[in-house]
Amino acid sequence: MAKKLQFRKLLMLGLLLGAAFCGLGYRLVDLQCLRHDELSAKAESNTHREFVFAPRRGDILDVQGNVLATSTFAKTIAADPALMNDEQADVIARTIAPLLQLNDRALYQRLATRTRLTSKGETNLIQYVRIKQRVPVETWDKIQAAMTNLSFGVDERKLSKTEQAAYRAVRQKAVFAEDFPIRVYPNKSMAAHILGYAQTEDVEINSNTVSEIVGTDGIEKTMDDKLAGVAGWRLTETDRRGRELVSLRQQDLGARDGLNVVLTIDSVIQNIMESALADAMEKHTPISISGIAIRPKTGEILAMATLPNFDPNNPGASTPDARRDRIVTDVVEPGSTFKIVVISGALNDRLVSLNDMFDCEHGHFPFAGRVLHDHEPYGDLTVQQIIMKSSNIGAAKVGIKMGEDRLYDYISSYGFGARTGLPLPGEVVGISRPVRNWSKVSVAQIPMGQGIAVTRLQMMMAMCAIANDGVLMRPMLVDRLEDPDGSTVVKYSPQSVRRIIGESADKEMIEALKTVVSSEGTAPKAAMEHYTVAGKTGTAQKVEGGEYVHGKYIASFIGFFPADDPQLCISIVLDEPKEGYYGGQVAGPVFKEIAERAANYLNIRPDIDDKPASPDVLAQAGVTGRQSRENRAQ
Repeated sequence: MAKKLQFRKLLMLGLLLGAAFCGLGYRLVDLQCLRHDELSAKAESNTHREFVFAPRRGDILDVQGNVLATSTFAKTIAADPALMNDEQADVIARTIAPLLQLNDRALYQRLATRTRLTSKGETNLIQYVRIKQRVPVETWDKIQAAMTNLSFGVDERKLSKTEQAAYRAVRQKAVFAEDFPIRVYPNKSMAAHILGYAQTEDVEINSNTVSEIVGTDGIEKTMDDKLAGVAGWRLTETDRRGRELVSLRQQDLGARDGLNVVLTIDSVIQNIMESALADAMEKHTPISISGIAIRPKTGEILAMATLPNFDPNNPGASTPDARRDRIVTDVVEPGSTFKIVVISGALNDRLVSLNDMFDCEHGHFPFAGRVLHDHEPYGDLTVQQIIMKSSNIGAAKVGIKMGEDRLYDYISSYGFGARTGLPLPGEVVGISRPVRNWSKVSVAQIPMGQGIAVTRLQMMMAMCAIANDGVLMRPMLVDRLEDPDGSTVVKYSPQSVRRIIGESADKEMIEALKTVVSSEGTAPKAAMEHYTVAGKTGTAQKVEGGEYVHGKYIASFIGFFPADDPQLCISIVLDEPKEGYYGGQVAGPVFKEIAERAANYLNIRPDIDDKPASPDVLAQAGVTGRQSRENRAQ
């Protein structure tokens, strides 16, 4: 009987041990095989840490290397709630909240929360809480000092070494700072529409949230991929307190900083232009005023501005209208500046010469059921005088002689109806309808600058083509890309688009444009003392609701100098000037002011000798005083 009882006990014990071993075996299979991937990932998340390093965004520089946009760092203040208990969290919240201008109770709630429930129902330890971004470095220094001197109301000398180390960890690591990149524009509103602006955004990189600067408008946006750089990362093991074990780093790849973008813009000329535009804005109170300065032989833009503008350091403080770059986004009827298209085309096709005469009908020309008008009752004018006097009827008759198809060919060849390719967002193509959509009067109206809409940049590039022997250039805004050490990575070269007119016709066109700034032309106020200027005025009546509006005009002047060896082409456009509205009257003087100051800065050689020869020299040459005066007048 006793043996049977012992046998039963042994059997029961054996069964229990067998069941235990079976359960242990199943558990091992479950952990090592069935749930291997899940548990391995969880273990790795607890013992491995990935650090992501945001790259420094490249600078934007002018052609002389002056900084127009750069990046600096503020601080993002964060905390590790896992390092502190509730009492410590309360003390820390009351200590740093006033420095950060936060509510201490709300901050305590964030610091005291140490776990969170995942979507899978699992409880994870919270080791990172972002407290505040864009904190000045000076404020972070104060926080560090306050944390170093923090007292938790405990005599730490009576604590064990382990407990003392825990308190030190709270002071040193519970609150920490990360660099927070911000974009800075040291010249404030200067070249704002070119630069655009950038904003700091949180970007997900390998499941890590990193603050990066992202281009939002202007060059910041179009060159964002060059400026941004590439993030780096470090994958390493950590100890049970989350400290990095340098010896166990598995991957360590530094960030690659962004490239610097060097523009063709010259800050000195940009400043000259913006100050002149500001003076004209105050004097004539237009809705807006725009200016562009370009080297016509290369297409390099030295200055480009439109007012009103904005401060890219705080773009939200300005209106959408102020942030709009009207030079590339707005279209208007060009008015008389467009006469350069039809006249140059007719000269190139040998349909007319500068001395050919046209009857300008004394200011009233009935055509296709409409009556075309001139601002003066001109009679017979030569082609050169049509440009000099800016006769609408004369230009219309040249257009009629040219015909619709050839006129449209030259309009397209000059680049109207297409984007110029300027690396700025928002550029539009303008309005240039194909011939099949023209009305009967279009062939006469378009040469006057009506019935077609262009951007300010398109009209500027057309004039630059005439200044460049008849070759259209692509506008150039970016000169080169540099690495952070200043070495050139990419150098951009001027690009010609096409030849529009031959050199012979181009020279004739320039001769006609020289007369515009003469005493008999429409822009004597644009004439320069030491340089021969060639240019064209424009006074375009505005269209609203499909009708021309009385009293609302776009006034413009586009010119280049020295006329026979052009170094600089400048465009000035005023939208609804209040004190005078003729292009030569309001835009011409602005052109002259910018041109003279820019010529002095660029050291452009004068082509007019303002120093008359002495009487002795003239006598030796056998020239009388009267002859000398006549020669200089010519």
